[in-house]
Amino acid sequence: MPFTLGEDHLAFRESVRTLARARYADSMLARSQSEKFPTAEFGELGAAGLLGLLISESAGGQGGDVLAVGIAVEELAYADPAIAYLAFAANVSNALLAAHGSDEVHQRWVTRGIAGEAVICLALTEPGAGSDAANLATRATRVDGGWRISGEKTSITQAVHADVAIVIAQTKPGAGGKGIGMFLVDMDDPAVTAQAIRDPGFKPLGRGSIFLDGVFVPDSHVLGEIGRGFSMVMHEFDLSRTLIALMNIGTAQRALDMAIDYSKQRQTFGRPLAANQGVSFVIAEHSTYVSAVRALGYHALGLRMAGQPHTSEAAMLKWWGPLVAHNAIRDCIVLHGQVGWSDEMPLQAMLRDVSGCMIGDGTPQIQKLVIARELIGKEVLAR
Repeated sequence: MPFTLGEDHLAFRESVRTLARARYADSMLARSQSEKFPTAEFGELGAAGLLGLLISESAGGQGGDVLAVGIAVEELAYADPAIAYLAFAANVSNALLAAHGSDEVHQRWVTRGIAGEAVICLALTEPGAGSDAANLATRATRVDGGWRISGEKTSITQAVHADVAIVIAQTKPGAGGKGIGMFLVDMDDPAVTAQAIRDPGFKPLGRGSIFLDGVFVPDSHVLGEIGRGFSMVMHEFDLSRTLIALMNIGTAQRALDMAIDYSKQRQTFGRPLAANQGVSFVIAEHSTYVSAVRALGYHALGLRMAGQPHTSEAAMLKWWGPLVAHNAIRDCIVLHGQVGWSDEMPLQAMLRDVSGCMIGDGTPQIQKLVIARELIGKEVLAR
């Protein structure tokens, strides 16, 4: 049977679409030009039940699935990529804490995370370790009652606004991925400082570096088993890379819809702009690519729900999805002419936000290497 959304997912999509377009679409442009964190909007997402979709109802979540998360982030990204990122990051982080955190973590952080009252960031990337996630310089040293962590994390989205950070650190120097641990660090600790990085896009969320100067993390805030941190991160990458592609496609879809409306209304040489094949074919081509990425995204989520491997599909989506979205939005700007280049419309902001997604969670080059390793084999490529 061909894949289609069932009644429950269709109804969910309609409810998120209604909220997103009514509440966030018109204000997206103003928000994109501000560095103020969207605290009120974050709380609204929590109140709407969009931040704990992967957490059971008994634990305070919605008891949903990854397909619901994909639908939610795509629909929210149509209205505002930054708002979509809030839901994306919160669902992944909250589910991670719920699955691997202690009772204390559940009580203190998961409940607040689901409600949109606590911002959680994932601190993996380092100045000398981006996509090479197993080669970390940040160290976690065993001490009485917990761990002391020292090091620097950089390019961390929401770092300057986060209440808590999921920090990945090496516990056994020289052990590679087998020594990686995952720790929950309170950003209010005096041994933790954050510094902002100025970016052209995703301004409301911010990106920054986190400096850990021997911060103490109690055993209650260790996530999962020490030594399994790397595999846990890699498993989450398969989900986050898929969701990033769907977010980008949601934003591209809005750009295409704007271009369609504009090209039908704009008159040139006595007829609508859309009557020119140089315009209509561009829209047709980009709509084809967007639909293809969306279908692959749903397929990858379906594989995940079925417990089947989907690393290749996630990597394909991560390098291809942002590229497809970037190209579509770029051409939609051109189709709008001079007004598309101005800040009178949100197209420029959308292009900047999507371009940043080409880097986060692994560059296109890394994704293609992941795909090649899955298809051809590490042993062949290593020769």
